[in-house]
Amino acid sequence: MKCLLYVCLIALLAVAIVHVVERPANASQESAPTMQQGVSVKMAGTSNAQPMPAADNADAWIVTVIENGGLYFGTKAVSPESLMEEMKRRPRNREQKLYIKADARAPFANVERVLEAGREVWFEKAVLLTAQPASAASGTMAPPNGLEVLAGPALPAGAVATVVQLLNSGQQRPSLRINDDEISRSALESTLRQHFQKGDDKVILLKADTRLSFGQVVQVIDACRAAGATVVIAPPVV
Repeated sequence: MKCLLYVCLIALLAVAIVHVVERPANASQESAPTMQQGVSVKMAGTSNAQPMPAADNADAWIVTVIENGGLYFGTKAVSPESLMEEMKRRPRNREQKLYIKADARAPFANVERVLEAGREVWFEKAVLLTAQPASAASGTMAPPNGLEVLAGPALPAGAVATVVQLLNSGQQRPSLRINDDEISRSALESTLRQHFQKGDDKVILLKADTRLSFGQVVQVIDACRAAGATVVIAPPVV
């Protein structure tokens, strides 16, 4: 009789242990965000991107530019010519944003093609997704981060923009100009802050050489955002 009672107690204890171990695991799975399936790229690193949790929504508009310049709308491979038609066929609400997930090594020309398609379907803004150092709590997943830009060509109403040009110098580093004055990359943020302190509108019209990589261009956008500026990406000159 004592042996039977002992066996029953051991069985009850085992059930209790399983119950205690399994419930927290199930609870954490239920609270974990569902990440949208996507195409993997090497993200460009930035310091001033903001959390963009909506980029993980199942209906988020994400266009990926891979290293060789190839395009994906969601997980579907598209050509630059067909991207616009794919966008026109897909319904969306006015609050949705266009997210561009470009490989840091991808030609900026292909990012410009995505912006051009976005302009044609009435996206005034786009979010450039980037890698951003973040401290997420243990057991949680950090949301995507990005830099919001205006797709251009129009400036905010009444604004007078400071023109920032990023040019292909034929060397490792591109040349950089503010209103035709050449400056170093390290001086960009401080120079912009000086302009803004003098009363210039905090609006940047960025003219970037499409032969540069996305990573080179987004570093300049990151510095402009650090100075507190709204960045408008000018369409390439044909």
